[in-house]
Amino acid sequence: MSRSTPLDSTGETCPVARSVDIVGDRWSLLIVRDAFDGMRRFGDFQRSLGVARNILSDRLRKLVEAGVLDMQAASDGTAYQEYVLTPKGESLFPLVVALRQWGEKNLFARNERHSVLIDKHTGKPVGFMSPTTKNGEVLTADATEIQKVVNKQSRP
Repeated sequence: MSRSTPLDSTGETCPVARSVDIVGDRWSLLIVRDAFDGMRRFGDFQRSLGVARNILSDRLRKLVEAGVLDMQAASDGTAYQEYVLTPKGESLFPLVVALRQWGEKNLFARNERHSVLIDKHTGKPVGFMSPTTKNGEVLTADATEIQKVVNKQSRP
């Protein structure tokens, strides 16, 4: 598949821009969220999200093309197709958890009802995610910097 390379304002390639190109719109990220919750069929995604069929179809197609989801025969033996997360899609779990936790912390009034992500083994809420140093210390944004990676092409 031929894709244009998203560029940041300096003209350099940017991993955030490339990521947002795939999962940065509301519907794509909510499809991924629902897939983590066990949804697999078009109709289930549509009922959950309330999105128009054409938009859902477009987002599912893009997620399949990007290798985030894969289509497979229905697990119950019917003629339906199901959408399942690929390993690439499953690696989005920390992103979904981080957005969930940010929303829990910043977008709900005290005592307002909302869902909470629970660790099945302990029955307790998942601990707050935060980037850490190799020593396990919490890492803040002002303690980091971006370094551009220059790939040297091998010569024959």
